Amino acid sequence: MVQEIEAIWENRSLLTDGESLNTIRKVIDLLDRGELRVATPPANETDSWTVNEWVKKAILLYFSSQKMQAEEVGIFTFNDKIPLKTNFAEAKVRAVPPAVARYGSFQAPGVILMPSYVNIGAYVDERTMVDTWATVGSCAQIGKDVHLSGGVGIGGVLEPPQAAPVIIEDGAFIGSRCIVVEGAHIGKRAVLGAGVTITGSSKIIDVTGNEPVEYKGYVPANSVVIPGSYAKKFPAGEYHVPCAIIIGQRKASTDLKTSLNDALRENNISV
Repeated sequence: MVQEIEAIWENRSLLTDGESLNTIRKVIDLLDRGELRVATPPANETDSWTVNEWVKKAILLYFSSQKMQAEEVGIFTFNDKIPLKTNFAEAKVRAVPPAVARYGSFQAPGVILMPSYVNIGAYVDERTMVDTWATVGSCAQIGKDVHLSGGVGIGGVLEPPQAAPVIIEDGAFIGSRCIVVEGAHIGKRAVLGAGVTITGSSKIIDVTGNEPVEYKGYVPANSVVIPGSYAKKFPAGEYHVPCAIIIGQRKASTDLKTSLNDALRENNISV
């Protein structure tokens, strides 16, 4: 299918061809069933995630080929190009009204969707909680046993096709009203306190050692993170700009919320 999608991408006149449209729809169906992913996890810890650009191209082509269609769900009426998922019971997914997941997104068995939104291309793995008013953007990759707390915003990405999606690894805890966008990567079992913003260019500063260690757009595994700021000079003077601060490490013997609370108490910080 890769070659077919690339050919359609280069020659949009093929969007009028029935066989080409079937190929595009097959890709979206595979995404919907979790048999295909926008980004592939590494086989081992020394490798990196692989972005499947051709899959993102297929999603964009799907948008181009679809027509607007009204859809009624109970008392709600939608008018969109992408249908909603309807197979939650079969997939063993709990969806609490008015949770919305678009066709072409995947939720594994045991996922809980509180009133929330999951966009096309997103992958949400087993036993993850998408809490109230949290949003999972297009193509975001959410691991197993993740908790996206109330109001969390996970950014989406479709263009450019080579851009990396947001990745939240297994076991991470993303605190209330956190924002994770622009292909940021949150490591396994990391804990973000309420209100942390991580972008692709965000400074994440580890202050747990004798000297600060700086990361950009990446939170290492088991890190406990809170909002912070650092001084930056501008022509008009010196001002504080936002960053994220690693103040501790998650302890293997405690759960994620306890690890956050312990780190906050040790540093006399509240969030």
